[in-house]
Amino acid sequence: MKALITLSTFILLFFEVSGELEWWRTMSLYQLCPRSFKDSDGNGIGDFKGIQSKLHYLVESGFDGFWLTPFYPSPFQDFGYDISNFQEIDPLYGTMKDFEDLLEMAHNMSLKVIIDFVPNHSSDQHEWFQKSVKKIDPYTDYYIWNEGKFVNGIRVPPNNWVSVFGGSSWTWNEERQAYFYHQFAKGQPDFDFRNEKVRNEMKDILIFWIKKGVDGFRMDALPFIFEDKYLRNEKLTGRTHNPNDFDYTYHDYTMHLIENYEMVHEWRNVIDQYNQSNVMMIEAYANISLTMLYYTYGAHFPFNFGFITSINQYSNANRIKHVIDEWMKYLPLGATSSWVAGNHDQHRLRTRFGPDIAPIITMMVQLLPGVAVTYLGDEICMEDTYLTWEETQDPQGCNAGKTDYQKRSRDPVRTPFQWDASTSAGFSTNPRTWLRVNDNYKTVNLAAQKAADKSCYKSFLKVTKLRRLPSISKGELKTKLFNNDVFAFSRELKNEISIYVVINMGNEPVTLNLEVFENITSKLKLYHLTTNIELPTGSIVNTNSVKVPARNAAILFSN
Repeated sequence: MKALITLSTFILLFFEVSGELEWWRTMSLYQLCPRSFKDSDGNGIGDFKGIQSKLHYLVESGFDGFWLTPFYPSPFQDFGYDISNFQEIDPLYGTMKDFEDLLEMAHNMSLKVIIDFVPNHSSDQHEWFQKSVKKIDPYTDYYIWNEGKFVNGIRVPPNNWVSVFGGSSWTWNEERQAYFYHQFAKGQPDFDFRNEKVRNEMKDILIFWIKKGVDGFRMDALPFIFEDKYLRNEKLTGRTHNPNDFDYTYHDYTMHLIENYEMVHEWRNVIDQYNQSNVMMIEAYANISLTMLYYTYGAHFPFNFGFITSINQYSNANRIKHVIDEWMKYLPLGATSSWVAGNHDQHRLRTRFGPDIAPIITMMVQLLPGVAVTYLGDEICMEDTYLTWEETQDPQGCNAGKTDYQKRSRDPVRTPFQWDASTSAGFSTNPRTWLRVNDNYKTVNLAAQKAADKSCYKSFLKVTKLRRLPSISKGELKTKLFNNDVFAFSRELKNEISIYVVINMGNEPVTLNLEVFENITSKLKLYHLTTNIELPTGSIVNTNSVKVPARNAAILFSN
């Protein structure tokens, strides 16, 4: 382990000293769900040709690349994360030729293409699992099998492990006469990564897509790759007495094992061997120490979920500043940060924070150092879509039952993108789409926001334009707290225009003296306010008396 840490530190120091910035270090990345972006053939499901027809939108919106959620063959028990073939395309999305055409066109438009790599599990429809059930070598031990134990003459699972989606992590297979382990849905059996053949299969999958020309991978569900080989019971939390609730136990034996990080190091070696310009991004909900450890083991960066897990609509300025400062404090020297405010597993940004605070969070994501990640539709302030129990497809919601499905279902954040006010919000010519379009689409859509004098999308464009400034891509970050409602941060770079952002989370306007920033000029230019309040942007203001309206953020230039 010490050798790995030394190597990682050397790599980070090299980039810090040399000043080199690879393409991914400053990218604005768009999370694009193929199923929900654009339907080209009228079947109500998005596809590759639909994406291709809208690539110009990503370019004009200032994105440097997009990350595709799974497009592999799947029975779709879990949004395509139940994969039945890791090296093919599901016909719903098109053909391999369609994918190659999309890749080529994206690259011609200077867009990078990142794909989901889902190593933890497969679909139970995968050929490997079907052969494992029958004990056909070499697949017999590709998955985690156990015959269970007998309690009072009744066969039960080997331990008390609980699935993320609820219920036991073990499902009995009658044909094999054994339980198989699954961290998620029972249709998603976990691989046994202690099997070298499985590890080699996963490396071959990476190589296959690298040779196709993708620009990187988002590694899915990394905390779950390895489990305790002794299958020991997990300790009870005491937070619930329901043994089918994920919170019933601590997860010391099923999450964050050190072998997960060692696997990341192996994957990084494979990626570097075939294409050193590829990027490896990590999905891992973990405490900050465990998250930062991914840097040490070779990840280019883990996603920073602080704006999802650590703040909400009731958070004050002090709390938000703390989340930012804590991340930057623990970030290894020379490492690249990332900022994520929404994704396909969380309530939408506008739903979580409301119409005033959501644009403030979006602005911070774009102007803080490193990678900015935007979830499909957040740039136009889409909201969660109410779906009935009968319309619910997400297994996490279905397993919660009719009474609690709304608390657990992720379907409301996955509904189709709202392009315009035509049929199905311009997503499809079909009035019936795979998930129902939000009822507000006639007023909340891209076309309407482009036509309006002021809108969520136009605000987004104005903020993202600043990412091209040297002070944003390379400048130092400084944060200052004024009180529990107000804080500010700067992005400063010698001999370049500096940016100052003042955030007022309170219900009253404030007037501030920004001379707390040591190198600030005496005059500033007001560039933008996050809400549509009539204040003269472009005006010159005195640094010692900057006015910011309630529940608003102001962006100012050094003059």
